[in-house]
Amino acid sequence: MVNESSILSLLIELSGKLPKFEDGRIDYTDAEEAPVITVFVKYKDEILLLKRSNEVGTYKEKWNTIAGYLDEVKPVKEKVLEELREEICVHEENIKSIKFREPYHLVDNELNKKWLIHPVLVELKNKPDIKLDWEHTEYRWINPKELNNYDTIIDLDRTLKIALENE
Repeated sequence: MVNESSILSLLIELSGKLPKFEDGRIDYTDAEEAPVITVFVKYKDEILLLKRSNEVGTYKEKWNTIAGYLDEVKPVKEKVLEELREEICVHEENIKSIKFREPYHLVDNELNKKWLIHPVLVELKNKPDIKLDWEHTEYRWINPKELNNYDTIIDLDRTLKIALENE
């Protein structure tokens, strides 16, 4: 089980060390390591894939899922719900379950960044009407076995495997 208090402790520590944006969020621009959430949205036997736009900072035009920096000192569940609302317009009342998996480190040598990835699986009650924000240009509901047919961000297959453990 993921220990939410250890994640909050990490965010408090990073918040004290790293610069902040004007709105108070932690700025990971020049940081060697950045904690992120990768949220897989599942409905029945399908997962939601999103194609990143040209306006995002990294992995432009790659397929991914809901993702975001853990850049505020607040519970991870709050961040997950915020990202779901912002990126695809899914609200808490449509969520059947949220499962937090153990985080892991991933080094992306091309970006010279070490990611601390927190995989999350969100199962929905009903298939939603997806409304994309500026971060994505298209979406697809796919069988998880089809993931390798897409040009995804680095290590998305590994993150999906972790998210789907014990399903």
